[in-house]
Amino acid sequence: MRKYLAPLALLLTVPAHAQTVEGAVEGDAILKDFAFANGEKLPELKIHYTTLGTPQRDKKGNVTNAVMILHGTGGTGKQFFQPQFANELFGPGQLLDTKKYYIILPDNIGHGGSSKPSDGMRMAFPKYDYDDMVGAQYRMLTEKLGVKKLKLILGTSMGCMHAFVWGETYPDFAEKLAPFACLPVEIAGQNRMWRTLSIDAIKADPLWNGGNYKEPPASGLRTAASLSMIAGANPYALQVQYPTREAAEKYKDEAFARTNGRNDANDVIYQLDSSRTYNPWPNLEKIRVPMLWINSADDFINPPAYGITEKAAARLPTTKFILIAATPETKGHSTHTWATFWKDDLAKLMAE
Repeated sequence: MRKYLAPLALLLTVPAHAQTVEGAVEGDAILKDFAFANGEKLPELKIHYTTLGTPQRDKKGNVTNAVMILHGTGGTGKQFFQPQFANELFGPGQLLDTKKYYIILPDNIGHGGSSKPSDGMRMAFPKYDYDDMVGAQYRMLTEKLGVKKLKLILGTSMGCMHAFVWGETYPDFAEKLAPFACLPVEIAGQNRMWRTLSIDAIKADPLWNGGNYKEPPASGLRTAASLSMIAGANPYALQVQYPTREAAEKYKDEAFARTNGRNDANDVIYQLDSSRTYNPWPNLEKIRVPMLWINSADDFINPPAYGITEKAAARLPTTKFILIAATPETKGHSTHTWATFWKDDLAKLMAE
C-alpha cells in the first residue's frame, strides 16, 4: 500500500515544503479605517495576498475571470502552492489553469503577511471574527484589485465557513461556491471544546504572561498542537501507516520537531477564537448560487453522523453535497486540500 504522510497539527502550521508557482505576484491591500463587528477599529488593516494569472476585463473594465481561494485556520494563501493542490489544478489545461483564470489567494486577518497580533499589538489587537475576515476580503477585492464579481469562491476548513458567510452576506458576488470541510452551524460541542482547550492551555502556561511573553509559552503551544493533531488526522491512515507503538511515537516526534517554534501564541489564540460568532444556519436560504459542498467521512472536526448536512442540504436547493468515504488514503480533515479526491466534482460545478 502506498504510504502517505498523515496531517499533523494542520490547523496551526503552514507547510514548510510548499512549492512556488510560476508567475505568482504578491501584494498588500491597505484598508483604511477598518471597523470590526464588535466596534473596535484600526486606522489601517493590511491584507496580504498572492495572485496567479492575469485579469481579463470586459468593455466596462470589469474583471471577468477572477477566482478566490480561501485558506484554513493557521494557514496562508500560499498553502495552495502545495503539489497536491497546485499540481492538480493550476497547470495548462487543468481546471483552474492560470492562463485562463485570475486566481486570488489572500492571507486572512491574523494570518501570514496580513495584520495580526504578533505584529506588535499582541492581545490588544481587535478581536476579529469571520464576518470581519469576509468584510476584509470584500474590501481587498473591490478597493485594491477592482474585482466586482468572482467566477468562484473555493474555501477549505475556515475558508469553507467563509464561503457560507459570503453566500449569505454577498449573495450575488460569486457565481459559484465550493466550501470544503465544514458545517453551516455555530461552532459548538466538541468543535468548540478542542479550540478552547487549546486556548486555555496557552493561557495557563506561566510564560504567556497575559500575552506579553518574553519567551514563547512552549508548553501551552505543544498542548495546542497535540489537540490539533488529533483533530486533523485520519485515524484509519495512522493505524495503517504506524501500526506499532514505536512507529507511531517516532512519527509524532518527527512531526513536532518540524513544527516547533513556527507559531506565535497570541496569533494562535486569535485564530482559534475567531470562529466564535460563526453561525450561518438561520439564513441558509439566502444562498442561491450553484454550490458544491464537500466533507469527508474521516473528519474528526466535522463528523458525518450529526445529521446536520442532511438538514442543511434540504434548505439549499442549488447545492450538491458530497461525502467522501473514509479510506486509509484519505487525509482526515485535510482531505479538502488534496484535489485528487474532488477535482472531478469541481469540474462539473464549473461546467454548469
